[in-house]
Amino acid sequence: MSEYDVIVVGGGNAAFCAALAAQEQGAKVVVLEAAPEDEAGGNSRFTAGSIRVVYNGVDDIKTLVPDLTPKEIEETDFGTYTAEQFFDDMARVTQNRADPDLVELLVTKSFDTLNWMREKGVRFIPIYGRQAFKIDGKFKFWGGLTIESVGGGPGLVNMLTESAKKRGIEIRYQTRALSLIHSGDRVEGVRIRHDGRESDIRGKAVVLASGGFQANPEWRTRYLGPGWDLAKVRGTRFNTGDGIRMALEIGASPCGNWSGCHAVQWEMNAPEFGDLAVGDQFQKHSYPFAMLVNATGKRFVDEGADFRNYTYAKYGRVVLEQPGQFAWQVFDQKTKHLQRDEYRIRQITKVVGNTIEEFASKLEGVNAEQFIKTVAEWNKAVRQDIPFNPNVKDGRCTEGLAINKSNWANTLDTPPYEGYAVTCGITFTFGGLRVNTDCEVLNTDYQPIRGLYAAGELVGGVFYFNYPGGSGLCSGAVFGKIAGTSAGRAAN
Repeated sequence: MSEYDVIVVGGGNAAFCAALAAQEQGAKVVVLEAAPEDEAGGNSRFTAGSIRVVYNGVDDIKTLVPDLTPKEIEETDFGTYTAEQFFDDMARVTQNRADPDLVELLVTKSFDTLNWMREKGVRFIPIYGRQAFKIDGKFKFWGGLTIESVGGGPGLVNMLTESAKKRGIEIRYQTRALSLIHSGDRVEGVRIRHDGRESDIRGKAVVLASGGFQANPEWRTRYLGPGWDLAKVRGTRFNTGDGIRMALEIGASPCGNWSGCHAVQWEMNAPEFGDLAVGDQFQKHSYPFAMLVNATGKRFVDEGADFRNYTYAKYGRVVLEQPGQFAWQVFDQKTKHLQRDEYRIRQITKVVGNTIEEFASKLEGVNAEQFIKTVAEWNKAVRQDIPFNPNVKDGRCTEGLAINKSNWANTLDTPPYEGYAVTCGITFTFGGLRVNTDCEVLNTDYQPIRGLYAAGELVGGVFYFNYPGGSGLCSGAVFGKIAGTSAGRAAN
């Protein structure tokens, strides 16, 4: 039976931040990862690596990205993303439901936590490719999302793994945590399965950081509702809610938006779980510049309600609710140049047509006659007197339609027309465990369960309905560091 100070369950961003923080407190740490090494890293491995962080100008960016060149600094308007803006974004997209104490930690600790990660060997760069457009010769960032890890999600996991190994943290792959060893007074270890054999690992503290329950179709249907068993899983097949279940079994308090999740528009014919070779390229996120139609040939959502950052995590659910759980994104040549790189991958369901009639006949599963009508009504409704500007909410809308588009509306009249078929891809679930500001897991009397901590996707109370892009990795890092620090101190 092995003895450790701190046992970390999970192998992604939150787990490694917890492990590194616990080790910093002098703890002997082991990381338990259910996946084999080539699939390790949880959902973090599947992300683009974007991290939302508070910064007050270019000097803060230079701290996070010390190898920025003078030319890059000169050609870029980084702007600012203040704590007030982050608070406002969280309040707006979660409809003021998020736990104020947890949000305060997320926002106020974001910059310091990223600097701490940088000291541990994680490198960041500005997201030029996906978050900045060039205006008057200068790159301008928008939507508060400016920094990503070098090499995206896989790069982040690799850098954290190297950092942990270098500091003597043991990592056990293909080791699934089954249950918590609990004396009735405190958590004292974890029951595990490795190579088909079960055994116990003892520890003075346990940090649960093993993700949500998005890869568990039974739990998805139970908590998110009917039809969610049909959603594709964007990320790892290993996030089946084990960490949450183990804690609930010993009396932990559930918390947060259990019927809610982060779900996006995803390639209709993508596999059941994420494919590391394709990564997040199955997503289709240029829809603010497109028209979205369902099987009936009608629009069903305001594509331009807000910047992509603030709508993409909730529009997957809207697509899942459509007949047949799919939709088509429709572009013409006026907006094709605004399509992100993911529209150019090989694994894509795409049709092209030179006339609206020919194009309509190719949109598989769509009522062609109604689609042609939808386009005609749309073209009349676009306010062409308002200039189109993809960098701001330009107010270029439609008027008089059942569902109007608020920004970035363009007539469909410049062939060839292009259609991309999407379904719902679930990223992570919002329901989880109740924690305090030290990331101690609370029981149903709201008292800490001694020796048990949690971080990452399985913490409830942070996200409701929706989330601002890049705040998931930020949350994992911030709460991972707090959980690891608390666990490491408790173990001493």
